[in-house]
Amino acid sequence: MEVKTLGKAPAEVLADIGGDYALSFAQISHFRQQGYIKLKNVLAAPTLAYYGAEITEQVLRLNQQHKPLSQRNTYEKAFLQVMNLWTKSEVVREFTFSRKLAKLAAELMGVSGVRMYHDQALYKEPGGGITPWHADQYYWPLSNANTCTVWIPLQATPLELGPLAFSATSQQFDLGRDLEISDDSEAKINAQLRAKGLPTDEGPFDLGEVSYHYGWTFHRAAANVSDRPRNVMTVIYMEDGIRLTQPRNKNQQADWDTWMPGAVIGEPVTTHLNPVLYHR
Repeated sequence: MEVKTLGKAPAEVLADIGGDYALSFAQISHFRQQGYIKLKNVLAAPTLAYYGAEITEQVLRLNQQHKPLSQRNTYEKAFLQVMNLWTKSEVVREFTFSRKLAKLAAELMGVSGVRMYHDQALYKEPGGGITPWHADQYYWPLSNANTCTVWIPLQATPLELGPLAFSATSQQFDLGRDLEISDDSEAKINAQLRAKGLPTDEGPFDLGEVSYHYGWTFHRAAANVSDRPRNVMTVIYMEDGIRLTQPRNKNQQADWDTWMPGAVIGEPVTTHLNPVLYHR
């Protein structure tokens, strides 16, 4: 498949993705205790516009979901999902390999380095449905919980677009870790969260605001009831040195085959698709 080569990003854009974002002790504590954090003013508007245009172009080019919304199941209605864009476009690679974003992941988790698990664009179309409650690490055959995702809206994301919502402290509890994303996970996890009395943070995102959440943090998103798409890019990070474990379900087997080809059970994940993105 054709790989789009790197253009000349403006100097201010390169400085932005390669710069530093100062985290406070309180922010790090919030992430580790609550299981997620939203950080304002991480990326500048010109950065999001520059890389957002390329990400959108690649999503339109590579998207394989062409059924009308009315003919899709709940998962298919949730978003257009295109993964590992960094392998298709050097422009996207420059963004998803951002030192700033990877360093934040390492500092929040308290690890010395992080590797790429995979990236993915999640574009919720106008009229797109809910993203059901789920925990990402259900899909990942990995040896520990030092994993997180950065969720990067490419536009300001008010409630009508369906921003990501988090169940605070839910990473501490098994409230549905055996459930893949579905109508079943939405109903069962919602009931468990309510019974546990865990609060939900479902606020909007400003332009330049991003979130990080642990792999075991339960999260969802409301429907996009607006007349415009909700464009989001994500990068999943895993601790450098994390090991492949025996898959516990068919989805974990598929992830091993797709995102960690050649990795060996019990050994650190170091494949060509899992490069180090930051190490202090």
